[in-house]
Amino acid sequence: MKRYISILILFFIFLACEEKKELSSVATENWTKRAASASIKDSLEFGKSYLSIYSQIYSLSEHKRHNLTAMVSLRNTSDKDTIYLLNANYFDTHGKLIRSYFDFPIYLAPMETTEIIIEEGDVTGGTGSNFLIEWKKQSKTSEPLFEGVMSSTLGQQGLSFTTQAKRIE
Repeated sequence: MKRYISILILFFIFLACEEKKELSSVATENWTKRAASASIKDSLEFGKSYLSIYSQIYSLSEHKRHNLTAMVSLRNTSDKDTIYLLNANYFDTHGKLIRSYFDFPIYLAPMETTEIIIEEGDVTGGTGSNFLIEWKKQSKTSEPLFEGVMSSTLGQQGLSFTTQAKRIE
C-alpha cells in the first residue's frame, strides 16, 4: 500500500513540474523583425478594420463545442507601397482584450503577407472572438486585406471556412 502511495505522490509531482508550453502565436520574433525603423508620417491615411475569428464553433448543440485553429492573414495588396500596421488586438466573445500582438508599428512591404496563428488548444477567444487592426497607408495605395482562415481535422474529416475584415474607420 505504501508503495502505491509513493508512486502516486511521484506521479503528481511529475505532473506539477510539467512546463507550460508557450503559445506559438504569441512569439514576438516575427514582429520585432518587422518593426518600422522610421517614424510613421502623420500624412498617411489611417484605417481600422474588424475581423471575426472563431477559435471554437458549436457542434450538435449549444453545449458541445469544437476547437479550431485560426490563421489571421495580414496582407499588403499594393505592388508599389509599404503599409504599416499599428496594432493587432485580439478580443474574446465578451469583448475583453485577450492580447495585443505588437505595441509598435510594423511594416508590410509591397505584396507581403504575415500571419497570426491562434492554436487549436487556445480557446480563450471562444465562439465570438475578433481582432481590431489599425493601419496606415499612402492615400492612393490600395487598402490592406485581412482574412481569417479557420480549420480543423479530426480523423478523416476536415472543416475549414474563411472570414474577411470590414473597415470600420
